[in-house]
Amino acid sequence: MTKILNWIYYLLLPIIPDKQLVKFKFKHHIGYPINLKNPQTLNEKINWLKLNDRTPLHTQCSDKYLVREFIKDKIGEEYLVPLYFSTKNPKDIIAENIPDSPSIIKANHDSSGGIFVYDKSKINWDEVQQSFEERLKSNYYLVSREWQYKNIEPRIIVEKLLQDKNGGIPFDYKLHCFNGKVRMISVDMGRGSDQHYRNWYNTNWEREEFRWSSPKENGKSTDPSSEDLERPKTLKEMIRLSKLLAKAFKYVRVDWYDVDGKLYFGEITFHHDGGFRPILPEIWDKKLGNELKIL
Repeated sequence: MTKILNWIYYLLLPIIPDKQLVKFKFKHHIGYPINLKNPQTLNEKINWLKLNDRTPLHTQCSDKYLVREFIKDKIGEEYLVPLYFSTKNPKDIIAENIPDSPSIIKANHDSSGGIFVYDKSKINWDEVQQSFEERLKSNYYLVSREWQYKNIEPRIIVEKLLQDKNGGIPFDYKLHCFNGKVRMISVDMGRGSDQHYRNWYNTNWEREEFRWSSPKENGKSTDPSSEDLERPKTLKEMIRLSKLLAKAFKYVRVDWYDVDGKLYFGEITFHHDGGFRPILPEIWDKKLGNELKIL
């Protein structure tokens, strides 16, 4: 029965109006009906913005290829991850077009992850091409109703794989900005593993009292770790740069990687987890919502 219902849902998805789908998904994930006429909680306000705050700049900044121009103009190209290759044709993703150094292959138009390439001689390029052929046909807007993804022209990009001096993947610092100012910082550790945690800090690098977790593949959530993370030496610079990038938006999340003291821009996100994940304790959803001004 579940498979049949899922099939019906995806069959009807393209014709469901944006507002109705947002209402359905919010109730399903958060547990109570969304108030779009007078949103109060942070999750409600994120979904209100999803439906009402739509500009061409949102689309540019959600395009992992075109956002590079925005970053270059606002803060400088020295913060961009080196771009090795880009194409609209999956058949171009062959060993000859991929560097010998570690890289990541990803699409510019969705929120899925990428393919890590450490040794291109060990990659099945036919499978990679087939995977991206399917991804380029998809429109992430249909599932998320995040309008900024609707008109992105799909392409594949190949970037340098960021690694620290020990060969590890650097921490992912996500700075959540309210009305042009950094309000809180989340840090993801151990992504893709059972040890995936997400800690929350304020701008003074003090632990926040709430958690805003995502589901993991093992059925558990990315709750905060009991261990504290060392305050990054680049914190002030991350905050300064994020404020410059956030000026044009009411709510935006700006992601950064710190590679042995060198900052790299990650991505810009306008609706963290789609506004569909509970903030706990619940009172914090309302407290944070009070701090975000959407009008």
